[in-house]
Amino acid sequence: MTDFALDDPFDRRSGLSRPGNLLRSAAGSIPPSGLVLLGIFSVQLGAGFAKELFATLPPSAVVFLRIMAGALIMGAVARPKLRGMSWRAWAVGLGFGATLGLMNLTFYEALSRLPMGIAVAIEFLGPLGVAVAASRRRLDLLWVGLAGLGVALLAPWGQSQSVDWVGIGFALVAGACWAAYILLSAAAGKHFPGTTGLSFAMIVSAVLVAPVGLSTGGTDLLQPELVLIGLGVGLLSSVIPYSLELNALRRMPKHVFGILMSLEPAVAAMVGLVVLGEVLHLQQWAAIASIVAASLGATRSR
Repeated sequence: MTDFALDDPFDRRSGLSRPGNLLRSAAGSIPPSGLVLLGIFSVQLGAGFAKELFATLPPSAVVFLRIMAGALIMGAVARPKLRGMSWRAWAVGLGFGATLGLMNLTFYEALSRLPMGIAVAIEFLGPLGVAVAASRRRLDLLWVGLAGLGVALLAPWGQSQSVDWVGIGFALVAGACWAAYILLSAAAGKHFPGTTGLSFAMIVSAVLVAPVGLSTGGTDLLQPELVLIGLGVGLLSSVIPYSLELNALRRMPKHVFGILMSLEPAVAAMVGLVVLGEVLHLQQWAAIASIVAASLGATRSR
């Protein structure tokens, strides 16, 4: 799952200028829509590899590895300047970091209990809610209804063994955190230059998650292969999609970018099928399609 919001509420990833330079020459020949899709696949592959780690490490330990990798990379790329920060900047930055940490913890807990496509689809209700709340069009009631239908189809009404209420609860909390993250991301942009607000939030998040991740992961976190996989998850979930999406945003309208990002739950379901062998029932695919349609509709309305 990752993380960052620009002007569009469905974009949870802000660009990183220096890592973007690494891929700019190669990405220049790819259409911007292709870059966005590659970024989406990268994020979901990172989630897939993270889920495979759950057989060795608890979700909170995997979250720690991922966030620590992201914090180290972000700290090197956009080092925040703490001197002279106002108390409001501190409040926004700390809230931003705490939200980021809770969002990742709850999403990974959901991911450990639900198929990828279902976890991402439910979490996507967060940015969908932000988009609908920012609009006053009656048509948005249709998108709310479609999203509600999707959740109703996913709920385990005593017949689905691949979905449970605890997992749905974690995914809903992750979605609420994603909505709060979008709002705090906009506030951070007013108090921090460039991407330093995101860097500050990543560092705060790593500090807050560390006690939980270290206590649950224990000595297993010292295994070099697990650390390397965690770093790979951080790269797939952070640096690569940041770079691709920043390049795409320079060459396409933001509302088109938001529409493409709405496909993320469907991509997550496909990655879950191919990488993890998570076979979904027809009803679950219909639920994901309903949430994707609601996201597309809300984005186009904006």
